[in-house]
Amino acid sequence: MHSILRQLLSDKPDGVLFRCFDPWHIGYIALFMGIGLFALYALKSKSESHREKTANLFLNIAFGLYILDFFLMPLAYGEIDIEKLPFHICTAMCVMCFLSRRSERLKPYAVTFAVLGFLSNLGYLIYPAGLMWHETHPLSYRVVQTLCFHGFMSVYGLLVLMYESKPDFFRTWYRDLTVIVSMVLWALLGNHCYNGERFYNWFFVVRDPFYILPEATAKLIMPLFNIGLFFAAQMLIYFIVYLSKRKPPQSQ
Repeated sequence: MHSILRQLLSDKPDGVLFRCFDPWHIGYIALFMGIGLFALYALKSKSESHREKTANLFLNIAFGLYILDFFLMPLAYGEIDIEKLPFHICTAMCVMCFLSRRSERLKPYAVTFAVLGFLSNLGYLIYPAGLMWHETHPLSYRVVQTLCFHGFMSVYGLLVLMYESKPDFFRTWYRDLTVIVSMVLWALLGNHCYNGERFYNWFFVVRDPFYILPEATAKLIMPLFNIGLFFAAQMLIYFIVYLSKRKPPQSQ
């Protein structure tokens, strides 16, 4: 049984290999964009409770894929990769989104978690840098699990953004800033605790993603850069959604 599962979940490096923006990758992007747009259209005339249940379904699938991965990684990779601990913004927001749907204390931050999850997971779905480190088949477990996780999180974030965000988001900007600063501090803690024989660079707060900046400079700039970048991106996307929801003025 063990050997069968190892073979089934292996990277299958022989034959076709997954490459960024190849037809397989574009197909994955198109699949989840289609799912997201279809869900938006199908829920347009549905009740608030129906929309919430649908959003929760996508979130539960993503969270289930995340937790299940820890049990399948030893079979797929021969080890549990602690890179998958929730110190990157994609995985951390998955956990926080899941908790915010079940905790009254976290509920006021549910939209913030979802929007950050949408931005980060969609970004990774479009440019899955981590998968570029591996020679793996487009239908291997590694590719399917990674892209499906980020895809379902993107759809969840999109649904929450469109159907649960409020038009007065500017009044609660401090929540968004608080979550982003907390995420940076959380990632710094993870990097400080785990970086040693292996270097993780969770949330790119220790080094920039492309290693352009000198190490001494990067660790000072990147935490502030991430705070500014994600906060600005959130404000921009809120503004776009506000414009899309704004009712046209009544003609006299």
